[in-house]
Amino acid sequence: MKRRLLLVEDDVNIAAALRDVLEAEGYALTHADRGERGLELATRERFDVVLSDLKLPGMTGLELVQRVHEARPQLPLILMTAHGTAETAITATKNGAYDYLLKPFEMDELLGVLEKAIESSRLAAQPISIGEGEASLDAIIGQSRAMQEIYKEIGRIAAKPVSVLIRGATGTGKELIARAIYQHSDRAGRPFIAVNCTAIPENLLESELFGHEKGAFTGAESRRIGRFEQAHTGTILLDEIGDMPLPAQVKLLRFLQERTIERVGGRETIPIDVRVLAATHRDLETAIATQQFREDLFFRLNVVTITLPALRQRADDIPSLVQYFLRRYGTEFGLEDVSIQPEALRFLAEQPWPGNVRELENVVRKALLSARGYGVGLSEVRDACAATHLSPAVAQPFAQSIADLLGAASRGELQNLHATVLADAERELLAQAIKLADGNQAKAARWLGISRLTLREKLTAYGLHPAQTKADGSV
Repeated sequence: MKRRLLLVEDDVNIAAALRDVLEAEGYALTHADRGERGLELATRERFDVVLSDLKLPGMTGLELVQRVHEARPQLPLILMTAHGTAETAITATKNGAYDYLLKPFEMDELLGVLEKAIESSRLAAQPISIGEGEASLDAIIGQSRAMQEIYKEIGRIAAKPVSVLIRGATGTGKELIARAIYQHSDRAGRPFIAVNCTAIPENLLESELFGHEKGAFTGAESRRIGRFEQAHTGTILLDEIGDMPLPAQVKLLRFLQERTIERVGGRETIPIDVRVLAATHRDLETAIATQQFREDLFFRLNVVTITLPALRQRADDIPSLVQYFLRRYGTEFGLEDVSIQPEALRFLAEQPWPGNVRELENVVRKALLSARGYGVGLSEVRDACAATHLSPAVAQPFAQSIADLLGAASRGELQNLHATVLADAERELLAQAIKLADGNQAKAARWLGISRLTLREKLTAYGLHPAQTKADGSV
């Protein structure tokens, strides 16, 4: 489905140029040339994002932001202007603007901001169903005793204005729990911003979180509003906070103590009203002992802790999870009444699942594709598990190839082995993902857990083109 974008711009030439680029990127664009018309459309119709000029005839862009935010708090609005000031940037974000772009800007910059805005809006608006769940995009599945305790804890703390630390191994569903807390809080309907601390280069993380002023560092050609300002009045999720570098930990601690931020390179103190949720798979106590995580920050975040059990600790939920993923991906693949044989289900229930729910999801999806619309049987499940678990039959030749490469490096026959192997692995992963998605970049990006813009950049860098990697091998 195309993302619907409302463009509010009175300059017909700029509007036409933006339309050409955005429609080529898959957006369904609606244009309004006045703020009043933009407000009418934004409040009457459904859009995924609004892009507006600051200076408009009649109602200004700042007024439009405030009125749209009051009517549709979860609809992100991005302002564009050639006349930016610090006061304008602060007022815009306080009024509810998601971000603020200074003209002239690169189209890649605009596309990146649009992608982030739409994803943030989706995370805020997509309801989390709890319990059995239908084939919705996101659901927390499970009726085991362990999950019942989690549901009770969500109910106890969701409406309380406290920080929450969500702990659990990779793939246990920490982001879903964070979103459930948000949706049951008194901030539901306000912004929800999720930041993966491991997905952002260390030297850019402070700027991503707290913003920066023009000239703060090389490449800072304009002021940038950070994620904390974007989340003002709402909730921010700091995912994988155990991997946050120490300088960013210091600034986060200062925010938790004072509830104010300073942009990188700036001196202005900006008050921010945001609830902080944090998630990690790391053993923070060990990280504190090795001086990789600040103890005072840990105590600030650890007001309430929710610890998610590993899938092997809630094996009773595996049949429900399997049925949920069959319905969800059956719908996505256009399959009806998908079934699984009892022996296949028993086999899945007996597996150790080191990758937890996310690994189970991948196995079910692979098995469903292999079954080609017929009932999922034991053979499809075994093959999917072997591919996902990296079974001994697969792991041995892989380990041997690594040993051969290391041997060649030790003899001086290869250089930069680490970078080469990682690049080769990433290229193969991207090629397989885009092939499985039949060239659909949005779908492949969602499976990989990266933005569509990031995927597109990596495909270009590796010389991969979706049209050349379709599942049937056609061009």
